[in-house]
Amino acid sequence: MGKLNLSAEESFAATSVSNTFIDYYMPAASGSFVKVYLYLLRCMYQSPESLSISYLADQLEETEKDILRALKYWEKVKILKLQADEDGMVSSISLLTPAKPVQQSTVFEPSVSPVQADLPKVSLPERPAYTAEQITALSNDEEVKWIATIIENYLSRPLRPKDLDLVLYLYDSLHFSAELIFYLYEHCISKGKKSSSYIEAVALSWANQGITTVEEAENASIQYNSGYTAVTKAFGLNRMPGAAERRYIDSWLSGFGFSIEIITEACNRTLLNTQKPDFKYADRILTNWRKKNVASLADIKKLDSEFNASKTVRTAPSEVQAKTSNRFHAFPQRSYSKEDYSHIEKELLRRQLKV
Repeated sequence: MGKLNLSAEESFAATSVSNTFIDYYMPAASGSFVKVYLYLLRCMYQSPESLSISYLADQLEETEKDILRALKYWEKVKILKLQADEDGMVSSISLLTPAKPVQQSTVFEPSVSPVQADLPKVSLPERPAYTAEQITALSNDEEVKWIATIIENYLSRPLRPKDLDLVLYLYDSLHFSAELIFYLYEHCISKGKKSSSYIEAVALSWANQGITTVEEAENASIQYNSGYTAVTKAFGLNRMPGAAERRYIDSWLSGFGFSIEIITEACNRTLLNTQKPDFKYADRILTNWRKKNVASLADIKKLDSEFNASKTVRTAPSEVQAKTSNRFHAFPQRSYSKEDYSHIEKELLRRQLKV
């Protein structure tokens, strides 16, 4: 390993650590990665003449591979930039000013909908049962090694067999990029979810939606967050949705594919009809709209018009009947002729004369 050139966007007169780094980058990184970054900050104040990967490894009691993994990790999250020489070896490190990530977790966190019957949008490969030979062959791939090492740091423990199987499935079968796999684990772990089953469920949800990049995954998270906010606002809830309520919202967004406007309209109608935030009632409304291929608010207005028109046709005869039906009309009515009226008059006169 040759000598390294180290530079930064700012002039360091002391070992200063950005609050942005502490708040947003340090919690998700492993301790060894943080140690490497902090030492680089220290070196900016008084860089040693023999700064190199080997020097960093000696000072921090890490292997050179560990140092390189840490550098690549920080490059991935864009707080430093690496340059390589003609031999592909790291020759320069530029420290960048940490910027607050665009997408951060909010009060309403997206979850995975268990309504699997409504989720599939694409044909996904089944998770294979890898043989020992297949695992060995895939594990010898340099990128897979790198991914496995990063995931170990995320989980703060060595990978178990089922962890490795999942990583191989994501990489080899679902064709997730290394960056998307990293974001997947960051996304789940930030919510306190480290189980393979949960992480796999999120991955399958993304795959069903055709998500292939980190940006698309972030946008999907924003969509879920917006959906939660819209529903709680429409229902007048002053709390985050519960687990069962989130499952309904997830199925409306992901399973039914409805826009936030359509879901909000269903919530508004639910309140008008039930005077309470009834998720089951709203689900019945949305299920009915889905069966009728509703895709916009205009489609809902059209259905309303058709329903009102058919209701008018059905109720018109009954309204006429209501107006003409009473307790006196319940008996058959007799029709009288002129002769009948004449006979009645004569009979009345005869009775009067007798009196």
